Amino acid sequence: MTSLAASDFVPADLDASAWANIESLFTDLKERPVESPQAFETWLLDRSELQAAMSEAGAVRYIGMTCDTASESKKKAYLDFVEQVLPKIRPAEFELDKKQAALAKRFDLGDRYTVINRDTIAAVEIFREENVAISTEITRLDTEYDAINGAMMVEFDGQEKTLPQMGKYQESNDRAVREAAWKAVSDRRAQDAGKIDDIFDQMIAKRDRMARNAGFDNYVGYAFKSKNRFDYTPEHCFAFHEGIERHVMPFVARLDAERQRLLGVDTLRPWDLAVDPRGRAPLQPFDGGADLVAKTRRVFDRLDPELGRMFASLGDGTNTNGAENGASLDLDSRKGKAPGGYQYMRDRSRKAFIFMNAAGLHRDVETMVHEAGHAFHSMFCVEEPLAHYRHAPIEFCEVASMAMELITMPNWDEYYPDTEAANRARRRQLEGSVGLLPWIATIDAFQHWLYTHPEHTRAERAKAWLDLEARFGHQGHRVDWTGIEKYRPIIWQRQGHLFGSPFYYVEYGIAQLGALGLWLKSLEEGVDAAMAAYKRGLALGGSRPLPELFAAAELPFDFGPDTVARLVGRVEAELNKLPA
Repeated sequence: MTSLAASDFVPADLDASAWANIESLFTDLKERPVESPQAFETWLLDRSELQAAMSEAGAVRYIGMTCDTASESKKKAYLDFVEQVLPKIRPAEFELDKKQAALAKRFDLGDRYTVINRDTIAAVEIFREENVAISTEITRLDTEYDAINGAMMVEFDGQEKTLPQMGKYQESNDRAVREAAWKAVSDRRAQDAGKIDDIFDQMIAKRDRMARNAGFDNYVGYAFKSKNRFDYTPEHCFAFHEGIERHVMPFVARLDAERQRLLGVDTLRPWDLAVDPRGRAPLQPFDGGADLVAKTRRVFDRLDPELGRMFASLGDGTNTNGAENGASLDLDSRKGKAPGGYQYMRDRSRKAFIFMNAAGLHRDVETMVHEAGHAFHSMFCVEEPLAHYRHAPIEFCEVASMAMELITMPNWDEYYPDTEAANRARRRQLEGSVGLLPWIATIDAFQHWLYTHPEHTRAERAKAWLDLEARFGHQGHRVDWTGIEKYRPIIWQRQGHLFGSPFYYVEYGIAQLGALGLWLKSLEEGVDAAMAAYKRGLALGGSRPLPELFAAAELPFDFGPDTVARLVGRVEAELNKLPA
């Protein structure tokens, strides 16, 4: 790595959320003479620090808004940045991209800059000024989607509950309770289905217009180029879908058949898929966010002391104020929080933030170690001088997180001192690591259909979704939807990626296969060998092309049917070794 001194170009106390405070810095970078390779490197570092400051300004406002969607002031702060500042930043960034691409042709700085040069050229090629306003409109629509979801509550069991809190009832051994809870949540989602459809219709049209403005036939090609997908194509995604259909769906069918047998039911219903099929009480891994953090810290201490120290630096899990006061965790579910979970790196202070909706379920354990993996990724490349390289391609970022879900399993006795409960959790994780793949294939295939048919009607959209569910979903494999068919066409609305991060989903499938590969290394060569490979890959950040990141972690970059078949076979073999 080229050694670059820290930049003092951007004032330490700069408020980058106001255009008036950063405009002169853009002007400096645009007009500054650059007459040598050394001057070009300095220019790159200065630009990086400005990008980091702006990124953190947006991050803090996004975190605040998602932690409290009911706060008008936080929503306004985020939307002001999105609507008043970003529309000025994006054209200014384009001018710097053009200059950077031209300077890269004049001054060859070597292989170290291959990725940033490639990405910058792609950004120049697809930028259109008219798309800035459209992008702003889409962000506002996504904020509306988050607000609608954040406000969803149900009255159940005598209390008002968030939808994440309702998840525990799907693990109840009382089938009537599971059914009532499932229907309560589905009814609540259905109340806003029309509003969400309105939002999505607008998003589809606006994204299609952005793509055509940039010279693409549809949004698929635009999305691939904007996401810097230089190392695979839609055809590779279709091969992944094929692998799931051929090798994972029979696995899912076998699991469903065994679940039906153990439950002793004529047919499985949607509310039968999360309960323990042997009638055991729901897993109870922790009590509140602080307890979750304490136990997770012990998990990482045992796995790898370096990871333990990194995790400890995030805090104790008691914060409930978003990123205020520099906090790094906001974990417990509550009214007004946006759905889901994420890790967001604040690029200027270089501090990670983890957001989730913990409700005391095992899936919260999965989310915690998953998002911790993202935080580790950020921390391993925190000394990287270029902000661009402190962010890896999502396909590898998700290896960092998903691998932690698998490699930490031997230490899950921290959550479950009872051996039977720990093994139940491990079985659930292994089944889920493969069982998630059909949903990933469904969401990815759905997006390919959506954006190659941008003028579709809602009825056509519903049919396309149901066709994909017949291919990749449970209902073709022993799950009965009789009497509740009305909910099926809107199930996709719960997947936030479709709204805020289009085409960001197949990455999970690619990464899950990579994570399974690291897990197998831990079994075959030992945990130390797997962790050494893990750290080598993470330390590169985004400084190398995607296949090289996989290679650094000693993983093949392949997600076709043969790889799927090999990994599914090995998971099934390991499941057979676990006590039932």
